[in-house]
Amino acid sequence: MKRIISLLVLLVLVWGPVEKIPVVRAAGNITIQTIYASGFSNPVQLTHAGDGTGRMFVVEKVGRIRIIQNDGVLSTPFLNISTLVRSSCGECGLLGVAFHPDFEINGYFYINYNDYSSPMNTVIARYTVSAGNANLADPASRKVILTIAQPYENHNGGQLFFGPDGYLYIGMGDGGSGGDPQNNAQNVESLLGKMLRLDVNTGDPYGIPADNPLVGKPGRDEIWAIGLRNPWRFSFDRLNGDLYMGDVGQNLWEEISFQAAGTANGKNFGWRCMEGSHLYNSSPPCNNPAFLSTLTLPIAEYSHNEGVSVTGGFVYRGSIFPDLYGKYYYADFGRGRIWSLTKVQDSPPAFSAPVLELDNTGINIGAFGEDEFGELYVLDFYGGKIRKLESTAGPAGDLLDSSMTPSTRSADPDETVTFHIFARNNGGVALTAGVVNPIPSGVSYQLGSVTASSGSATFNSGAGQIEWNGSVPANASVTIS
Repeated sequence: MKRIISLLVLLVLVWGPVEKIPVVRAAGNITIQTIYASGFSNPVQLTHAGDGTGRMFVVEKVGRIRIIQNDGVLSTPFLNISTLVRSSCGECGLLGVAFHPDFEINGYFYINYNDYSSPMNTVIARYTVSAGNANLADPASRKVILTIAQPYENHNGGQLFFGPDGYLYIGMGDGGSGGDPQNNAQNVESLLGKMLRLDVNTGDPYGIPADNPLVGKPGRDEIWAIGLRNPWRFSFDRLNGDLYMGDVGQNLWEEISFQAAGTANGKNFGWRCMEGSHLYNSSPPCNNPAFLSTLTLPIAEYSHNEGVSVTGGFVYRGSIFPDLYGKYYYADFGRGRIWSLTKVQDSPPAFSAPVLELDNTGINIGAFGEDEFGELYVLDFYGGKIRKLESTAGPAGDLLDSSMTPSTRSADPDETVTFHIFARNNGGVALTAGVVNPIPSGVSYQLGSVTASSGSATFNSGAGQIEWNGSVPANASVTIS
């Protein structure tokens, strides 16, 4: 006889104790209480190599890149160029790293740092991983790609990132001082105050993408966008390629700027005409309404009553916390606040009102980080700690692929049929779970026959059902027969 079987899976989520920090809850649903790693010196970036190893690389401002592997910090730095890096000034140092999309094959990675020249330079250099040790870079492999003179010590930008198009994007501040006295951000002959875009796979030391906006026109071919003051951390949404930038303000306003994937190149984000969405400088062409109408204004801003220096972040695309999915997280360095906003419409792009997720965290948030799986982290600049960004609802498992399979689809009277229940957890965390399987009408249970690969399985004669309780590891399964 043929039977139709039903499977009911009941989940109970658990997690262990975490270290606490002073937090004033706001309207959001996140926590950064879990300390994932510590012992860093002024961390300014956390990223991954995209090579399937799960390693995370932490950039220290003093001139080191260190590795977190298997939940531990390796004692030997991946790269140590502290003798080359000028890190004594507040906004200078080793500020960024980006791994080539083909890093697993060519071993290339690119760094952004300030040197000891006078005047100081921003240096973009390529290094290669050591041939004999994947956790060590070859210090002799340095190849300088680009050098940009800095007239002042501040506003150095520092982020570099390979976009979904395979090109290297470099965020440059306006050269520093205050108010952009040299008007670099609006000057297309200067690389300062810009988003640059290079093809590091052609030319020597690099090529220019054919669709960069100033190719064949007056201005520097390396420029992708203009009008930035100090883009402190930008990122691409790994799902759709949208570009988000935290651009540090002058006296009154901090902003998040945005460029949707696939939209026209040559954006002008407004500085020094605009600070956020507010007029800052009225000298020409900033006094021309027609010119002002061409500027790309921020998607979010906050005043210096709420913070003092924005830190751009990432859109959460991980799997552990589904309730965070699709939210862009950013912070204020000085006040330790974290906000989120969500893109609610693609064309034209529209966003939710920002949500203050955490207030007065008690730390200076120097950067957010994203691992190979899309999970997010918060970097405590002065405390030297890496904290996980998590949902207060706790982690989510995924037992949707759980199934039950009989040894045969039909059976004669008095024939024995064995049922195998596969509790499959596709989530990123282990789950404490329970499985309840009622015995169908017309089928009798053979006493003592239930087994499980782990956990405890019994037959509840009163309820007429198989019951199992135990833990299902992340990305693993338990078999109940």
